[in-house]
Amino acid sequence: MKWTVLQIQRMGGHNFQIDETVDFSYLKEMDKQILDISPILVRGEVEFDSSKVVFHLTIQGTFVLPCSKTLVEVNYPVNIQTTETFFLHSLEDDEEGELVENGVIDLTPVVQELLLLEIPMQVYADSSDQESGTPFSGKGWEVVTEEEQAQKIDPRMAKLAELFKKDE
Repeated sequence: MKWTVLQIQRMGGHNFQIDETVDFSYLKEMDKQILDISPILVRGEVEFDSSKVVFHLTIQGTFVLPCSKTLVEVNYPVNIQTTETFFLHSLEDDEEGELVENGVIDLTPVVQELLLLEIPMQVYADSSDQESGTPFSGKGWEVVTEEEQAQKIDPRMAKLAELFKKDE
């Protein structure tokens, strides 16, 4: 998703459409919370005039993230609507946007930043997903029922239990 200003000028007219599917799977290395990411669909309209290029974008895809309670994989849909402005010559103090450097407009870092900002702090799986995919043991831990817990004898108290049996 990289264009030179000259390419944009040659596309004719002042507006054109973009419709690209981009692989952002390398984001899994940048944020360990991302277990997987689908190809991202970037669609939109580009407006061009002598001082700026404006992108009206819709960014869609799906993250696979771990459930905050159970670590079950959760599909988290992403649908971002944004307008990004690139100024060709100079940027005024009151204007928001980016200045075009070396005559090249690269949308990839902008979309990457928007995707990373879209990741929520916590994700929860549906109750049906939690029951089927919840791990019941791991390294140094396991889930036990109240009955199993009541039947277990604390090894520190085992000697006391033997003492009470002798008195009876």
